[in-house]
Amino acid sequence: MIDAFLEYLSLEKKYSVHTITAYQNDLISFRDFLATEYTQEDLLEVYYPQIRNWVVSLVDSKISNRTINRKVSSLKSFYKFLQKTKQIESNPLSKHRALKIEKRVQVPFSSKEINAVINEIEVEDHNDFASIRNKLIVELFYSTGIRRAELINIKQRDVSFSDKTIKVLGKRNKERFVPLLMSVIQTLKRYLELKKEFTIGVEELFITEKGNKIYETLVYRIINSYFSRVSSKEKKSPHILRHSFATHLLNEGADLNSVKELLGHSSLASTQVYTQNSLDVIKKVYNQAHPRSNKKG
Repeated sequence: MIDAFLEYLSLEKKYSVHTITAYQNDLISFRDFLATEYTQEDLLEVYYPQIRNWVVSLVDSKISNRTINRKVSSLKSFYKFLQKTKQIESNPLSKHRALKIEKRVQVPFSSKEINAVINEIEVEDHNDFASIRNKLIVELFYSTGIRRAELINIKQRDVSFSDKTIKVLGKRNKERFVPLLMSVIQTLKRYLELKKEFTIGVEELFITEKGNKIYETLVYRIINSYFSRVSSKEKKSPHILRHSFATHLLNEGADLNSVKELLGHSSLASTQVYTQNSLDVIKKVYNQAHPRSNKKG
């Protein structure tokens, strides 16, 4: 039953392996709870009070409300699938209300902080492979807004110097082309020259110094390490660079739909979370410029 659902997520929904694994873990967690608390193995005969008790047990174990909501969402999708395939008549989670969560404020890097990192990499650069690669990673994140997983999976053939674009494979295997700035193209050409000395025939664009495909934790460490030197912000990750890309574009007057396409979002709702910082800038300008303003805002 669970296996059929996971297969559906993979083949029809085109979810990533990482996402499918998360769903699998959430469903196994609930199944184990049923077996332990109710000596029940049948997932078709589940009632909402049982699910509510599972949620209570998760709260008691000090798991965050955000994580609990994700787990319950996995379960809800599972029962929607069972309903769709006519294995159950109604979804036991149809009237469930998610737990309240605090809105996390994502503070983007400033242009000054990003330029400081790029300048610092350039100072330590002696045509060194790792430095050029790291500079390219920073520039690519900030100039395109791509996700960490997207950067890792870029193939060398996805780069088009003639079109000045790079092909990115986003969520649910959705392809998009993002434009490349001339400064990024220059760094990219330097990187490819140095890459030849480390490996030949590796299709991925980004590699380690051992010639292997780059991996998520290394990309995170690169970003965190450089930005820790110039920024006191709590969170310093590839996603914050993506956030900075979107926020800075919107602050400079970019159209929300255009930013949506660049980010690879399927709906405007996902992009609108980046508008708050732009709104703050607009309010500041308004308060400083309007004749009736007290200039305190």
